[in-house]
Amino acid sequence: MTSDTTPGITPTPGPPGEPAGTNRTALTISPDDLPARAKSLLDKGYRVALIAGHEDVGGIGLRAVYLFTAADPDRRVELHVPVPRDTPAVPSLAGMSSLAARFEREMHDLFGIVTLGHPVPHRLVRHGHWPRGWYPMLAAAGEPPEFAAAEVPAPVDESEVSLGPVHAGVTEPSRYRLTVDGERVTAVGGRLWYVHKGIERLFQGRTPADGIELAERISGDTAVGHTLAYCLAVEDAEGHEVDPDVQRIRSILLELERLYNHAADMGGLCGDAGHGVLDAHAQGIREELLRINDEVTGHRLLRGAIHPGGVAIRRLPHPDRLAELATEVASLVALALESSVIVDRFTGTAVLTVEQAAACEALGYVARASGLTVDARHDHPFLPADPPRAYDRTEGDVMARFLARAAEFADSVRLIAALREEGFAASAEPPQARRAEASTGVGIVEGWRGTITHRVELSEEGVLTRVKVVDPSFVNWAALPLALTGIDVADFPLANRSFNLSLAGNDL
Repeated sequence: MTSDTTPGITPTPGPPGEPAGTNRTALTISPDDLPARAKSLLDKGYRVALIAGHEDVGGIGLRAVYLFTAADPDRRVELHVPVPRDTPAVPSLAGMSSLAARFEREMHDLFGIVTLGHPVPHRLVRHGHWPRGWYPMLAAAGEPPEFAAAEVPAPVDESEVSLGPVHAGVTEPSRYRLTVDGERVTAVGGRLWYVHKGIERLFQGRTPADGIELAERISGDTAVGHTLAYCLAVEDAEGHEVDPDVQRIRSILLELERLYNHAADMGGLCGDAGHGVLDAHAQGIREELLRINDEVTGHRLLRGAIHPGGVAIRRLPHPDRLAELATEVASLVALALESSVIVDRFTGTAVLTVEQAAACEALGYVARASGLTVDARHDHPFLPADPPRAYDRTEGDVMARFLARAAEFADSVRLIAALREEGFAASAEPPQARRAEASTGVGIVEGWRGTITHRVELSEEGVLTRVKVVDPSFVNWAALPLALTGIDVADFPLANRSFNLSLAGNDL
């Protein structure tokens, strides 16, 4: 039986039984109806944006929530599947979507909701020493019980190379096991979630304004991307229409974040190939961009500028100054391409084919370097109008990901200049009152790594009861082992940096 209401949730109206073609639709369905509904949406061009467990306020019931999105025009469909608390189970969608398979394993680890028919029902988030039957996102979970002895990695045989979980520098822990034939990597296994922080649980019980400090710190180098996605979700839930001038300033901040991270990555890739001079030059450009960030917002990582309903900055960045830095980056790229060592190391290394990228449902520059054109700025725009972008990389190797960053750097500088030219007028409209009802909202943003999705649920009192976060790293980590297979062991740092996935954004 299918209904259009979920306890505590106000769905957006849509055609009964036919969600396609609407901007936002929420449907409550039975577990038996889930596979057919999901297949219908996927066949119509929707993609899985997130799957998450939910526990209704007061612990009265469990739900599995599925968000499907489609572009041109922007469409979003939610499927809510109530499950009994004593036997929480839903059919698996793993046969339809590899990304759904990862979300389902995460949901089981955190909420105990079983996905029937999953081909690989192994733990994803929880390590072996996590107690069985303890699901930390449930209200009744309580404090963590006594964990078992620390997980002891299996011995590495002579055909394997183990990397991590502790790495040089300040990166978070992760472990890779490379199966090798001589110097050639033939298979890759990985283990993440060494520092699972419970961020989604920490949102619960906060007001939307109090959730900003968490959103800004989900992944330190993506403060704008995550905060903007969070605020868009809150504004969607509260029914707020945000002034277009505010949205344009937010877009400028989003592109500033893209600039300093891409500059750092391009330099780091050159450094990993042995060209320290170009790396130093790029880090100098990054430092200049961080100083611009500080002038614009008062924070080098752009924190404190975005809040629900608005934005607060000190000044706008000067386009001439950014254009000068774009010229420096173009010069750096030209020098890199004149280096036979860099060209040799980048070209044909860690190839992710377009077929592999599509199968993994890859996002961001990783996907675009392989020939996919996914970009939330086009597919789910929050600006009234957004200029089109051209993506022409298809090789899917380290060189393609390097050049994709370079192209996006130049594109971001042009976009910032274009947004400034539109002018800004201070809005005299008073803040809108929040609607006094339980509601949900979704925010989708193209962060510098790729598409970021936040989904929030608010109580009648306006308190957060659930926040689900999807960083693009969660999606792209499934693609990394495919690209690493076939490389030389010595190229692992270079290949890994060309993806530059966020452990903090993944290990929530």
